[in-house]
Amino acid sequence: MAKDNDLKYTKKDFVSDQEVKWCPGCGDFAILSAIQTAMTKIGRKREDVVCVSGIGCSSRFPYYLNTYGYHTIHGRATAVASGVKTANPNLSVWVITGDGDSLSIGGNHLIHTLRRNVDLNIVLFNNQVYGLTKGQYSPTSVLGQITKSTPYGSLDRPFSPAKLAFGASATFIARTTDKNPKHIEEIILEAEEHRGTSFIEVYQNCLIFNDACHSEYSDKKTRDDHSIILEQGKPLLFGSEVKKGIILDNLRLKVVELGSTYTEEDCLIHDKTNEMLASLLVAMDANPSMPKLYGVIYAVKDVIYNEQVAAQLAEIKAIKGEGDFHKLLNSGETWEVKE
Repeated sequence: MAKDNDLKYTKKDFVSDQEVKWCPGCGDFAILSAIQTAMTKIGRKREDVVCVSGIGCSSRFPYYLNTYGYHTIHGRATAVASGVKTANPNLSVWVITGDGDSLSIGGNHLIHTLRRNVDLNIVLFNNQVYGLTKGQYSPTSVLGQITKSTPYGSLDRPFSPAKLAFGASATFIARTTDKNPKHIEEIILEAEEHRGTSFIEVYQNCLIFNDACHSEYSDKKTRDDHSIILEQGKPLLFGSEVKKGIILDNLRLKVVELGSTYTEEDCLIHDKTNEMLASLLVAMDANPSMPKLYGVIYAVKDVIYNEQVAAQLAEIKAIKGEGDFHKLLNSGETWEVKE
């Protein structure tokens, strides 16, 4: 559907009449506010936007965003959203999920949505814990994390959501943080422009069960030295005084101090369309000495699943006609049950 850039929405138009029920200080508030603001700029009518969620604190979103919405069952949001988009490709479809909801019980649905490249947007809140069910460890919990279900420390190696998405052939991978609502808004708008599945990981703080889990690379006092905001065509530089950079050394990414040995010209230039570079960037999560990345890590064009489905149906109908459901239902060996 063509966008209408003359729509005069305000943020209040996307605020529902439901009381927002998250813990005071939860990072979800900032994400909700940023997305409501972004919705005023995507050029879509409210009735053409659908928000789909699974189970978890993040999954209350459909109640708070004044659009159409589905609050589905645990882990199945991407499956439902795929059906919504395939049935009505004119809709702007958003999946709101968490690290537990989409990477544990919903992992299978997530990877197949990504590999199919359905034209929808997935926003994954990552707080490295199960919040709604009171603090069990999740697929993104760090090694050794003490939780109610891992009282002696988690032994599971954590997922990197971005690396998982890349391995599942995602065509758009981005990351942002609840501490930077303006950046969330920018990423949401870029995701809406992308044709295919957009995957956005949001570092989100659960102050009750996993407080400050992202503080080193999200708090204002420390984030400059521990994170990079990616910009297309710009070098990978960071640091409070922008004196650090990322270079490629023997096919490995390496942090260097800028000065007499290395200069800005030696640093890698970000290219979100470069698959080889993206493979290196999504692997950075496994190395605690490397900075975290914010922005669009990878974005490429590819065939879109719901468009393939529509084209295939049109082709078959041209050959076989519209079809008759009742005729199909009563074909072959059938029988009637009588009283």
